[in-house]
Amino acid sequence: MRYEGGCHCGNVRFSVDVDLASPITCNCSYCTQRGSILAFTPAENFTLEKGEESLTEYRFNSKQIQHLFCSACGMESFARGQMPDGAKMVAINVRALEGVDLESLETAQVDGRSR
Repeated sequence: MRYEGGCHCGNVRFSVDVDLASPITCNCSYCTQRGSILAFTPAENFTLEKGEESLTEYRFNSKQIQHLFCSACGMESFARGQMPDGAKMVAINVRALEGVDLESLETAQVDGRSR
């Protein structure tokens, strides 16, 4: 399904085709503090509509995921990385999508803390 989303202040806006049938929550130190619900999609399903110049990057641990957040409001609405097979993907913070009933989502817990 196609969604629109972005950061809190509106400087960053995107559209994305993403399946919300199996989003995840992760217990790693970063995700625990952020409280994100994540859904993954191939990079070609993601379009950054505006705000490239507003994005600031943060990488931690293995430094494989490009966590991008708005330099004005601090919201991380998506991250870029690669799947285990090398395919480029985007991790969407489902909380940054418009029109999603978060209460209806069934999330899977991922043990990122042990990785």
